[in-house]
Amino acid sequence: MTTYKIYRTTGEKELFQSVNLEQCHADLSKNTGTANPASAVTIQLNERETYQEMDGFGASFTDSAAYLIHQKLTKEQQDEVMTRLFHPVKGIGLSVIRNPMGASDYARTVYSYNDLPEHQTDPDLSGFSIAHDEADILPLTRQALALNPELKLFASPWSAPGWMKTSGSMITGQLKPEWYSAYAAYFVKYIQSYAAHGLPIYAVTPQNEALYEPGHYPGMLMPAEAQVDFIKQHLKPAFVSNNLQTKILCYDHNWDRPDYPLTVLEQAGEAVDGVAWHWYGGNASAQTQVYEAFAGKEVHFTEGSGGDWIPPFEQAFSNVLRTGIQILRHYSKSMILWNMALDEQNGPTVPGFGESTCRGIVQINQQTGELVYTLDYYALAHFSSFIRPKAVQIHSISSDDAIFTVAFRNKDGSIALVLFNDGQEGKQITVQKQDQEKISLYMESKCALSILMS
Repeated sequence: MTTYKIYRTTGEKELFQSVNLEQCHADLSKNTGTANPASAVTIQLNERETYQEMDGFGASFTDSAAYLIHQKLTKEQQDEVMTRLFHPVKGIGLSVIRNPMGASDYARTVYSYNDLPEHQTDPDLSGFSIAHDEADILPLTRQALALNPELKLFASPWSAPGWMKTSGSMITGQLKPEWYSAYAAYFVKYIQSYAAHGLPIYAVTPQNEALYEPGHYPGMLMPAEAQVDFIKQHLKPAFVSNNLQTKILCYDHNWDRPDYPLTVLEQAGEAVDGVAWHWYGGNASAQTQVYEAFAGKEVHFTEGSGGDWIPPFEQAFSNVLRTGIQILRHYSKSMILWNMALDEQNGPTVPGFGESTCRGIVQINQQTGELVYTLDYYALAHFSSFIRPKAVQIHSISSDDAIFTVAFRNKDGSIALVLFNDGQEGKQITVQKQDQEKISLYMESKCALSILMS
């Protein structure tokens, strides 16, 4: 007999709360008179049709996030938040971290791992050091790995060291061709340094948001042709010669420019393992467009931030659920939001950044020490608590386009189903798993349901 574990979000007063099947049946009976029988929705699951294997869900230990968790919380608070983030049973089991290689926009200072005075260079990288990360980022990443041994680490630079660039700074500019080999060695040293701390890097991208050149925080323009040259002629050969198994993902930018990863995959070929995507432009179908053109290449969603630009609870929560389901339905092996933590001012940010509107997975008030789990935490929970590493997506289809659905079969054989009612009215939902028993539930408008069937 199938057992069911069900968690539901209906609004701020019911965030990822456990409900039993009897409660669901009672809600269905109570709302039978209000729900239009003609609009009853059927969700069909088919385990025989499978798609990608999942690596997991997560966020980033930016300099700001790591500082807040490691230095601004008490030891008890830190242990609590890390457990609730990463432990597969006592928490929501986050299993992917994407750490910036050096400063991003969410850092207290602008820094790389090989900073030099103006007009100086270091071809041999003799001054390379990850000492900055040893203060906060490394201890938290090690703690996360201890809490969840299935954790995979991704890394992305916002900029090369300033002396390697046309601007002479980590702000704006491009990588000079004469420093391509030195920058490839920079990646090798980073990976080796993390490995020395017991932290293997699963994958890197050559550049975060390669088509954006911000003037107020670290960034670096890297056109597709330059990325092809860097990966094919420098980065991949450096990995091979140093016996590094770290994967290389190209692009690391928005859905609205699939031409970029298509160019890189066509021209760099076997040197590239997959594509990394962000959600700040276009739609998730771009992932499938590129995947179908280059089958076998991994698809990863590496950054999407919630924020004050969609402030009301319902719209913001709905965005993560609706978009998250689409990300997974378009072959992504991961779903990584942005800052693991931010403060009450949505910071800290690099000097000169201006007002920040991003939202962290948790909020840590620097004045009071208060710790708050944001709606992004609970939205991630709907996915990561039930869809575990190495789960395989199975076919799921809804008879109503307003009911978003995605389903996975976990390693233990259990089926994880995530549903989101994006419609304006409540719906009667019937879930049919091939020839097995079916269950019926009621979903309010903008309700999220996660169901584990085992």
